[in-house]
Formats: sequence, C-alpha cells, structure tokens
Amino acid sequence: MKEFCLYPSAGKTALTKEEIQKSVDEMVSAYKGSGKRLLLIVPDYTRYQSCAGLIANTIYHALADCQVDLLQALGTHAPMTREECRIMYGDIPFEKILPHNWKKDVVKIGEIPAELAREVSQGILEESICVEVNRLVVEGGYDEIISIGQVVPHEIVGMANQSKNIFVGVGGSGMIDASHALGAFYGMERIMGKDFSPVRRVFDYAEQNFLMHIPLVYVLTTTTNKGDEVTIHGLYIGRER
Repeated sequence: MKEFCLYPSAGKTALTKEEIQKSVDEMVSAYKGSGKRLLLIVPDYTRYQSCAGLIANTIYHALADCQVDLLQALGTHAPMTREECRIMYGDIPFEKILPHNWKKDVVKIGEIPAELAREVSQGILEESICVEVNRLVVEGGYDEIISIGQVVPHEIVGMANQSKNIFVGVGGSGMIDASHALGAFYGMERIMGKDFSPVRRVFDYAEQNFLMHIPLVYVLTTTTNKGDEVTIHGLYIGRER
C-alpha cells in the first residue's frame, strides 16, 4: 500500500474532496481485483468532522470485488444508529459497519510494565496496564487493516489519533481506564496539544511491542470546521509514527 502525505497546492489552504478521493483510490489500487479481505477501523458519529466517512466510502467502492468490513472505534460510546451510519458513511450497507464492545469483543495482546507506567507518569501510576484490542484486529484474518482518524488536540493523550484509534477506539477496559486516569491525574494543562504525553508514550510502547506483526496502516486527516462546513488541510497515509 502506497504511503504519502497530501497538502494543498500553492496558494491554497484546503484540499478538495475530489483530491482526497483520488489519493485514497490510488492508495488502495494494488488491492483492486485481488479479492482480499480488508478491515476499516472507523470513528463514530462524534468524529463526523474527521471526513472519515468520505475516506471509508471511497475505499469501500474502490474495492467492490474485495471483502471490506468496517469496525466502529467506539471506545465506550454507544454503537451508531442506522441513521448516523447513513449520514456519516453514505451508502455502505449498515450490516457491514460492525460495533465494538469494549467489554466482550476484546482479546489481551500484552501488558504495559509497571516500571514504564511509573516512569512516564512521574510516579502517578504504578501498576501495569492490560492491553486489549478487538479480536477482529488479531484473529479476523484480514489481509490489511486501515485505521482512519483525525489528528486533533485531545485532553487525555495530547494529540489524537494514530494508535489511539486502536487501543482506545477498539480497546478494552484496562487501557481505556488506565489511559484516562493517567491523563486526568497528570493534568490536562500539561497534556493538551503535546506530542509525547505520558499517555502517548504508553500507546507507542504498546504499538511497538504488540502490534507490529499486524498488517496495519493509518489514514489521518487534519481538518477545521465552522458549523457543518469542514475544511480538510492535510491527508497522511502510512504506518510510521
């Protein structure tokens, strides 16, 4: 799968939807006609401004001869309704957009050592952290997993998204509880907008140690919005941190 960054052309501040669609279509071009199985990990309706709906819909139709499933990165949110799925993901069949249950659908893939938790939190958190993800990520037999998200300031991790979409979006209670407790106790004022927050360092360790064998690629946007109008400023496709 091709990896690249896409920015507005000279003199412009935004990407068009057509440019996004063309780039995403090019990204998955190697899979066309292959019959492969792909899993798209997608944000829920609360992340409507991410433009994940446009990206997922483009991939789904570009790979009509493949099996493409969508897994909602809900964290502890309620599953999306049929109407929310229609608004966000267009004409993708509702039954292809699978919910995530953070209590029942997860499998343990590793553990964050207590020593690391103590180090990154400056002694605030002194217990190991259980790392769980939705079993489809590790047991689903997919040829490629595409995690779609938005790079945006976040009060718990500093900057979402990337691996947050995995460890929280389709993660289990251990990581969800510990990461939010760590972020809250460490202090939002010290975290917001920071790239190497304690929570991000925990996510980085978990990805490097427990996810590198997974065929995973990230598709990330940067956007701004005024009301319902969303402006896309960048598109980033790849695996590298």
